[in-house]
Amino acid sequence: MKKNFKILLLAALSLGMFSSCSDEDLDPTLAQDKSIETSINTTNDLQAILVGAYDRLSSTSAYGRDYIILGEVFSANAGSNGNSNRFVTESQMSLTENSGISNSLWSQFYSVIGSANIIINAEGIEGDQATIDHIVGQAYAIRALAHFDLLQYFGQHNVNGGGESALGVPYVTTFRDNDALFPSRNTVGEVKSMAYADIDMAASLMSADLNDGSKEYITTFAVDAINARMANYFGDWQRSLTASQSVVSSGAFSVASSDNFLSTFSADGGSNVIFEIAFTDIDNPGINGLTNIYQQGSYGDVIVAPNLAAVYDDGDVRGVTEYVPTDRAPAQTVIGLDADGTYRNIGKYPSFPAFSDNVPVIRYEEVVLLYAEALLETGDSASALSQLNTIPSNRGASTYNVATKDNILLERRKELAFEGFRFHDIARTGMDISAPDPLVITHGVVPYGDFRFALPIPAAETGANANVVQNTGY
Repeated sequence: MKKNFKILLLAALSLGMFSSCSDEDLDPTLAQDKSIETSINTTNDLQAILVGAYDRLSSTSAYGRDYIILGEVFSANAGSNGNSNRFVTESQMSLTENSGISNSLWSQFYSVIGSANIIINAEGIEGDQATIDHIVGQAYAIRALAHFDLLQYFGQHNVNGGGESALGVPYVTTFRDNDALFPSRNTVGEVKSMAYADIDMAASLMSADLNDGSKEYITTFAVDAINARMANYFGDWQRSLTASQSVVSSGAFSVASSDNFLSTFSADGGSNVIFEIAFTDIDNPGINGLTNIYQQGSYGDVIVAPNLAAVYDDGDVRGVTEYVPTDRAPAQTVIGLDADGTYRNIGKYPSFPAFSDNVPVIRYEEVVLLYAEALLETGDSASALSQLNTIPSNRGASTYNVATKDNILLERRKELAFEGFRFHDIARTGMDISAPDPLVITHGVVPYGDFRFALPIPAAETGANANVVQNTGY
């Protein structure tokens, strides 16, 4: 499938999809100042733009690194050792409106949204209607996911008790509307409603018969999984239950066994993968990817906090074994302890030197835990326990005697470590961000509601668009 993905990527490049707006024009990111929408006439054109959207998700500024790493260093899971001076200020949670990571995260996800909007708003497309609908459905799902990802980092709902009436992010639904080049921020509740509407539209347009088997494209299963993830975040438990149950009851996926778990991060399209971002020889992030920031090498800045390493049972494949950083032998567990006492993620995103591992965006194990939490919250604790225990029973870890919110969050921390989820779990459940290992966790204790629970809106955006209000504290 990666060969086909590469061919389509080259087609997207020929359409100019990867030229970015110039800051010198003082056009806000949200303006999406391009003219490509007039060139979309056929199904192949739509498919090329779709591949461009997926490729933009693979950027270092998105799922290729930064989106994931922020979720770890903003929690008590990991911190920066400053080896190459990367993620130091992020680990301290001392960002400003001029911080590069806020600007790149914001602009990259709005570029993804721009690609999705071209597809959604295209008219008069020639080709099979079911195929067209399936592509457009994927675009709706991408638009929902990208706005949701932005909201988790830039929304004010976790600051000073903001809730759903607080400022979220602009929900952009057109590629370029000359009458609305300077949109205001929607409220969090409005973003939620529009994301739900987009994901529901995706479900109505897409056909299971047209699902791509590579896992590198959003499928009908991925639509349900995204729906469940969003509903879980907002505490809409019945919606999360229905969506996650659809994936679990499909029988299309399975929890990876202890023996096979590590290999699912070095092989593409595993039975536990629902949707992953493809990386090819021509578009991989190289030394700027996840591998090089986690593992010791030229970078190796993001190291594991001892308090995280300590939560795993002996024998848990996600836990700790000693390793030699220079031998690049296959990992025996997710976390490695090197000779100087540093804990590192060596089991997820492991490949050297090609940096060509696909990056899972949605694994089946996450959906099982979403299902367990939704079951618990809707009153079925027995079924919640059964679902919860399918994870540790396949990891060489102790199972739970009872399903509780704390146990589910603990298992999410164990299972999803280094994949960018922990900060969002802390935020959505109203917890303080702890700092038990001050040599690694340098942001100190951050009480829930603190302004640092949201990133600053980039100065490049607020300077160009007076309708975008800066976040509290910046």
